[in-house]
Formats: sequence, structure tokens, C-alpha cells
Amino acid sequence: MTDAGLAEVALRQKFIFVTGGVLSSLGKGLSAAAIGAILEARGLRITNVKLDPYINVDPGTMSPFQHGEVFVTDDGAETDLDLGHYERFTKAKLSQRNNFTTGRIYSNVIERERKGEYLGRTVQVIPHITDEIKRNIWSAAEGADLAIIEIGGTVGDIESLPFLEAIRQFRIDAGSENVLYIHLTLVPYIPTSGELKTKPTQHSVKELQKVGIQPQILLCRSPEGLPKEIRQKIAHFCNVGVDHVISAPDLDNIYKLPLEYHSQDLDDRILEGLGIWAAEPNLQNWEVLVDAMGSTQRAVKIGIVGKYVHLGDSYKSLNEALVHGGVANGVKVELVYLDSEALEEDGKVGESLSDVDGLLVPGGFGERGTEGKIAAIRWARENNLPFLGICLGLQMAVVEFARTQLGMTNTNSREFAPQAEDCVVELMNAQREVTQKGGTMRLGAYPCLLKQGSLASQVYGADEISERHRHRYEVNPEFHSALEAGGMVLSGVSPDGRLVEMIELSDHPFFIASQFHPEFKSRPLEPHPLFARFIAAAADVASAKPVARTSSSEPELELVQTKELAE
Repeated sequence: MTDAGLAEVALRQKFIFVTGGVLSSLGKGLSAAAIGAILEARGLRITNVKLDPYINVDPGTMSPFQHGEVFVTDDGAETDLDLGHYERFTKAKLSQRNNFTTGRIYSNVIERERKGEYLGRTVQVIPHITDEIKRNIWSAAEGADLAIIEIGGTVGDIESLPFLEAIRQFRIDAGSENVLYIHLTLVPYIPTSGELKTKPTQHSVKELQKVGIQPQILLCRSPEGLPKEIRQKIAHFCNVGVDHVISAPDLDNIYKLPLEYHSQDLDDRILEGLGIWAAEPNLQNWEVLVDAMGSTQRAVKIGIVGKYVHLGDSYKSLNEALVHGGVANGVKVELVYLDSEALEEDGKVGESLSDVDGLLVPGGFGERGTEGKIAAIRWARENNLPFLGICLGLQMAVVEFARTQLGMTNTNSREFAPQAEDCVVELMNAQREVTQKGGTMRLGAYPCLLKQGSLASQVYGADEISERHRHRYEVNPEFHSALEAGGMVLSGVSPDGRLVEMIELSDHPFFIASQFHPEFKSRPLEPHPLFARFIAAAADVASAKPVARTSSSEPELELVQTKELAE
């Protein structure tokens, strides 16, 4: 797009920039998502963008222990987990252009320099890097009335300076009436003195002012709502109106956040600041959702056997999809995290799974903990425990079935047994030619044909679906016939029949797995059918137990600890 075209876009559209201060993990992503939800409820077309300051081109090759979940979009982009928040809270379908990093920006600029596009000029952070950042923002905003752009990291970090300079310039380029800055900061409570302290917020805003940005709205994280005198003090020292100091208290349910912000008229403050006339908000769906989640009495326990269980964000979309499945069935979902490596070492699979109502085995990479996953899957199969496998979970279910039901005792995935003769999970030919790890897996949305009369077709109520993928290995086509002859139903396949997308067992109450990641498409107001049916099966198990459990106010989180490994 030409500079003139970008300027025209800017004149038509509005932009909100969300920054954070004091420390990370305050909830910028959730706040940006909640803002999108309440503005969407007022009739605006919303899109969200995440700017990440790290030099990786994308998070695809980063350890979940460091960065948390890698979210995948329909077009195959491996993105920051905050894009999952954005999609869950709004109707937007995001893409590669909605998340970019320092690494991607520099890569683009260097590529242009190599092509001679800068006409021999010295390439510098200003204007070339900042112009590239702005160009990406304008591109991502196309088709939306309002773009909400979150800047990763914390104000004051050296890595984020080019992004802050770019968004400072953006107000000049797009017009001050079209740009609004929101800053999320911390107002900690000090127990020893019994006081809320505003100094961290004051210093954070000053750091932002040093780079030429004056936030118009402050979101203040604190254990509880801020009293009026604290808000007045913050307003006085930070150069904003007192009604532009918004409390962001700790909440027991993240889906209360849009309602919390609306109750403080945050949407009105935003619309006033941007000169937007919009319809009155319709947040009834969110109110119904929150009321339903708060009134739930029954509970089910879901055991998650994984290898990244020491960091909850590693399975963020998965955890939320299970919650959505609970909403669809009127039950509270209690998550029991079980380290697959620990199950390998202690061999107490039955003891660990005896109290759960359903087993979920999620995706992952590397050999560590895979035998623990296989053991858990076998126990679920033999004891009629509802089972849902995702990605590696499907592959390990196929390995377990081949070993125990087909007599292939030494079979495995080629990923974990490079020299084995017969692997029921294999690297496809297209992947054999890959030399670079980043962005080269089977990524994004692919069609899947469902077998008529299968559980999968009943769950989806369709014969063809589209789901998002992130993997390199597939069920080996050489063994499709043997698996079916042994009793495994290949209930979902690619249109050419070469790739297995779903498997299930017809002689089991609920045993199903997918090669794709259905959690990426689940939303609180539209629970994914696969998770809804899985939780329904688990609820049947819970109801059949002698003593019915009732949920507490907080989800029960159990974690089997083991040594922390970076793999």
C-alpha cells in the first residue's frame, strides 16, 4: 500500500494503543480483548493487533516454559497467546498481520534493503524501522472501524523503544482525533501499612511521558476497586481526568472483565476521546454467561496429562475451551494437571487417574514424557474413562492401540524412534525437505471429511469441517488399513484420504482424538462442540459416582511436580 493509501486508511479509522508499565503479566492482553468486546457490543467492527518486542520472528520455536502457548490462526500464523484472548472475546478472525515482532520488522526492512528499495540511503531505526511498524499497523487495521494495538513488554524496556516511538509518531500521522493511548499499570496493596500505593503508577506514566506519549486513560490493576481519593491522586499526578482513571481489580472470572469495564463507563470514555458516535451497548450475552458460570453447582474433574504443566499459559486456549465446554453443560470444570514424565517414573497411572472424570492428552514436542502419555491413554481406554486427544494426543493414542491391539510392541512415532522399522506415526515427504524450523510445520486451517455415522460427525453435525493445525508428523498411511481392521475408526480424513484427522473407538463410551487443535476456535459464547461433548461424557461419569461433588468458588488446580525441564 502506498503512503497516500495508508494516510487515507488512517483518516477513515480509529486506533487505540494499549501499553503496560511497572511489571509484566498485569493483563494487557485481556484488557485489550475486553475493550474490543465492549466496543463490538456498541456496533463497531473491531480488530486487535499485538506488537512483540522480542527478536524472534515469531513465537513458533520458543519453549512454552518461556513464552506460553503458541496460538495459530486460520492462515497458519504462529502468534502470541494474546491473539487467543482477542478471538475469544470478539468475533474477529485474526491473521498473520495481527501479530508482528521486532524480528519480523527487522527482517522485512533488511529484505527491502537487500533489494535496493532504499535507494542507497543509510537504513536506520528512525525512520525505516518505525515506518515499517506503522505500515504494519495500518495494514492490520484495514476493514475495521477501530484497531486496538497492544504493545508487548513494559514501558522502560529498551526492546520496546522503537515501537513506542512509532506509536508516538502515529498520532501525528493519523490525526490526534483518531488515536487514543491507554496505559495499564499497577497500584499495589502493601499489607504491612494497609495502603494502596500510587507511586509505581506515577513513575510508569512518567516513563511513558519521557518518550512523548501522554496516556488519556489509565487502567489500574489492584486487588480491589480503587477508592475515589486514590483515583483523584492518580489523576492529579498523571495528568488525566479522574473519570479516566479506571479500576482493573482482580476478578475470579476473566469473562467478567467486559462488564467490569463497562460499569465504569470505559467505553464511553473511549468513544468520547475518539469522537465516535455509537449505539448503546448490548452486553446481555456476557451477563448471561457470567451468571451461568457463577450459578453452577455440579463439577467435573478433567485430568490433563502433559509435559508443560508447570506453566498454566502453556495450555491457555485448551484450558479456556474446557471451561467453555463446562458452560455448555452447566458444570464447573476442575483441572487436574498431571506431569506425563512423573507418570513415567512412578508408574502410578491408575492411582493418578482414578479420581478424574475425563482424560485429555494435549499436543507437545519432543520425546520427554511420551511414555507417560501412552500409559495414561491405555488406562483410559481399558477403564472406559472419557478420553480426548489433541495433536500429539492422537498420535500417542494410535501408538498405544498399535502396540496393545495390533501386536506391534516396538512401534512408535518417527519423531521419537528415528531408526525404527515400522512407525505408525511418520514424517510426511513434504516435511522431509524442510531445513528451517520456524514456520514450516503443517499450519493453519485445513478441511476434514467426517465419516458418516461416526461420533465425530454426530459431534459436529456436519460431514465436512475446517480446523487449525500445528504439527509435522502424521499417522502413517501404510497402517491405515491395519488400524481399521483392528477396530479403530478413522473418522476424519483429509479430502484426498491420505491424512488422518480424527480417530475414535466405537466400543468405548467416549474415546476420540483429533490431529488438529479445536481449542483455537472455541469461544465462551460459542463453545466448541468437541469440548462440549467431551465434558458431557465426563459429567455422566461424575454423576454416576456415589458422592456427587459440588464446585467451590475457585477451580481446583492440582499439579504433580517434577524437575523442570526446558524441552
